[in-house]
Amino acid sequence: MQRQQFDDHAPGVARPDFHAGMMTLLGVTVFASASTVHFQTPMLGRFAVEFAATPAAIGWIPTLSFAGFLAGIVFLVPLGDRFDKRRLILVHLAGLIAAVLGMAVAPTLPFLWLASFWIGVFASLSQYVVPLVVELAPPQARGAAVGTIMSGLFVGILFGRVAGGVVASTLGWRWMYVISALMLAGVLAGLAARLPASPPRTAHRYHHLLRSLASLYRREPLLRRASTVQFLLALGYGGFWATVAAMLAVRFGYGPTAAGMVGIPGAAGLLIARAAGRGLDHYGPGPVVASGVAVFALAFVVLAFGVVTIAAVLVGAALLDCGLRAAMVANQTLVTSVDPQARSRLNTLFQAHMWGGNAVGAVVASAVFTHAGWWAVCAIALGGAALALAVQLLMPAARVS
Repeated sequence: MQRQQFDDHAPGVARPDFHAGMMTLLGVTVFASASTVHFQTPMLGRFAVEFAATPAAIGWIPTLSFAGFLAGIVFLVPLGDRFDKRRLILVHLAGLIAAVLGMAVAPTLPFLWLASFWIGVFASLSQYVVPLVVELAPPQARGAAVGTIMSGLFVGILFGRVAGGVVASTLGWRWMYVISALMLAGVLAGLAARLPASPPRTAHRYHHLLRSLASLYRREPLLRRASTVQFLLALGYGGFWATVAAMLAVRFGYGPTAAGMVGIPGAAGLLIARAAGRGLDHYGPGPVVASGVAVFALAFVVLAFGVVTIAAVLVGAALLDCGLRAAMVANQTLVTSVDPQARSRLNTLFQAHMWGGNAVGAVVASAVFTHAGWWAVCAIALGGAALALAVQLLMPAARVS
């Protein structure tokens, strides 16, 4: 007998606290939290000047913030199955406000490193929100609901990169973090007043929660397939962003500002997220994931011509983000629907694959670009996409019980 995937709702029935206002509040929550990790991107030069630091020393700021985010996913997000997600989100949000204010008043570079790490840790609260939305929404609307939340997250990333540069250039970089703290305080007040409770799904102690990650991975073929596909796509995504600036500099003589502008068409995925969610609700995850992978592969065919014209880079970046986000929305919705008692742990495993793929892809692509050039980077990413499609179509996904 095939396992029932969506088993904590009566068919067609939504919880009374699932409504447009709640979705807007949760979308704003992930928008405000995701942006905190990305304000720093255009500010790194200002940090270097103010603290008289080398590029290597400044590089620890984004490194530690992303390391903090990964640590939050692995070591804190599983708690969403053990404790009320409402309480966890509020506690993380309070911690995030404190970390953001720490950035605003940082007197030294080591203090800035520490604050950036804790911003990453507490910004992982977005990974409580996705399982909560899956819990609130009826099965036939989960894809659209997750797509809405992911759209808020993607917009928050873009906002962080753009607003961080604008505010740093006008008011000064510290003011960006003050403004962010005020935004987060408003979100905290709204959540405290309106966010519904989410009862614990397990009584496991903390060390049992972490140990159960391995058994969940062995038990759930849907999780393994979705995570493997997303890891293979993340290899190409991380590789692209690790090498595109170097390619543009070598081929066209463009500086970091031009490379940063690639992120604007690259944000096209935020327009796809909700549509992909609706497609999931209507047609199931298979067609949406396969289509996303195909678009992702097409992106690297287009990007291969990036050494000829910058237009290929812009179009390819848009296709790249659209394909990745479509597959991600479908896979993440599917993964967090597999077992209602383990949504947060399942999401932890899925996110760890994505972040691991980004990191491995960046390292591999940087080495390949140095020795073999841009076409080799595109070829490896295209190969990863082809393998992802094969996994999606051929890897068993149903567990027999």
